[in-house]
Amino acid sequence: MAKFDWLHPVSIAGTLLYALIGIVVFWVAFVIIDKITPYDLWAEIVEKQNRALALVVAAMCLGISIIVAAAIH
Repeated sequence: MAKFDWLHPVSIAGTLLYALIGIVVFWVAFVIIDKITPYDLWAEIVEKQNRALALVVAAMCLGISIIVAAAIH
């Protein structure tokens, strides 16, 4: 039974809570960065197909995700 120790409801609830906190922190960081840039990131990437900006935003998202994961861990 030691094989399924992580399957307790408390462990699952903790995992879901930390996942939710990580998603919220990531979303807030993205919105802040979107607000401090001089143009609308979403419109620039989706409507104007700016691939260079999309690559920079993807790298930024990975960086924020790594920081949030390290802080939660």
